[in-house]
Amino acid sequence: MRKQLDRWLGPLAFVLVALDVWLGLWITPPDQVQGDYVRLVYVHPAVAWVALYVAFGMAGLCSVLYLWPRTRSLAFDYAAAAAVEVGVVFTILTCITGAIWGRPTWGVWWTWDARLTSTALLAVMFLGYLALRRVPAEPHVRARRCAVMALVAAVDVPIVHFSVNWWNTLHQGATVLNANLSPRIHGSMAWTLLLSFIAFTLLFVWMVIARYRLEVLRHSGENKDLDRALSERRAEGAEA
Repeated sequence: MRKQLDRWLGPLAFVLVALDVWLGLWITPPDQVQGDYVRLVYVHPAVAWVALYVAFGMAGLCSVLYLWPRTRSLAFDYAAAAAVEVGVVFTILTCITGAIWGRPTWGVWWTWDARLTSTALLAVMFLGYLALRRVPAEPHVRARRCAVMALVAAVDVPIVHFSVNWWNTLHQGATVLNANLSPRIHGSMAWTLLLSFIAFTLLFVWMVIARYRLEVLRHSGENKDLDRALSERRAEGAEA
């Protein structure tokens, strides 16, 4: 089952992303106000969805499961690390695509808007999480530190989400998941937007699976090196 998942998940994700780009650029109509710039709606919201909710939601959940004594396992620590690492990539893409969209609509590439600032802060905190993982420590000590760091950083996620409601911001409110649950997009544009969410979510899942396996292999190698060093030290002691 896992081999079949490896075989089709990655190609399927890339095909759906390509289909989303094709529909967004050449099939869906331009907006009456934003014109062709509205086509960024088929990339930016989906990338932000993955970055804020899927990636860091997974990291937070895995961190809680590690800290909970009954479910404590380094597998959850590895999964959280994989989710954060891929999530940082999507967060940076969120900022880049947002800046590209903001330049023609707001007149600037960047402004210290509440949504933009809180998103940038989230990226910085999770970069700090990745740096913390590089600090030498016993595996469970490192896992506990990183789990706490992930939960502290995750507090910023609801701040990012509600920032457009709590403060007077340039950033527009939610197009689909707004307070009234009344989508502001319809027809082919709505279907293409939905496809973008599915495509980028599958791409994230594929990337996290690959990154998780690399994390497992890396720690397996570290354990083998440690066992080898201990064996050599015992051998030296026996000879002495």
